[in-house]
Amino acid sequence: MPITHTPKTATADDAPLISRTLARAFDDDRMMRGFFPDDASREERLGRYFTTLFTRQYVRHGVCEHTEAAAAFWVPPEAQAKAVPDAEAVRQLQDVLGDRAPYFRDTIETAAEHTPQEPHWYLAVIGADPAAQGQGHGAALLRSGLAKADAAGLPAYLESSKPSNLPFYEHFGFTVREELRLPGDGPVLWGMWREPRGPHRVAGS
Repeated sequence: MPITHTPKTATADDAPLISRTLARAFDDDRMMRGFFPDDASREERLGRYFTTLFTRQYVRHGVCEHTEAAAAFWVPPEAQAKAVPDAEAVRQLQDVLGDRAPYFRDTIETAAEHTPQEPHWYLAVIGADPAAQGQGHGAALLRSGLAKADAAGLPAYLESSKPSNLPFYEHFGFTVREELRLPGDGPVLWGMWREPRGPHRVAGS
């Protein structure tokens, strides 16, 4: 049998698989539950949300990879100015978020104020279908992206609103750089940083 957790480059044609996977992965995430509080419609709305982010934003300007049960969106430093929602993406996000759109905007703006200014690879999204957890899908995607950052001699940055995920990221060399409370009685968001490793490390790292 093929090794199904080998990362593959994602294309727009992969949107249905990726959106379903991420909708399941983030169903219990506190930040996403703040965006989509209705249990009955959360999975469908999360699917639309991730479809918009993927097709309108990250697949165009980021480095997107997936396995059969996980997906990750990275943004290298040279693409970060472009990897922002365009007008159509904003319209689609407002439609799927409904009356939670202002809360979403406040949350994103708060997180953006704390984004590191140093050049880095940003892990915007990573998630695995809970049915496949423990099979190495997320780890394979994380290793693949970190290898690219290391090859460029650059650090990596991510944000997590799920405390149970922190040890997983720490295993790969991330450390907590900052904790911030999201607006509207939102959850804590942990900003995590990892210095580059290997022969391509920049001087002084």
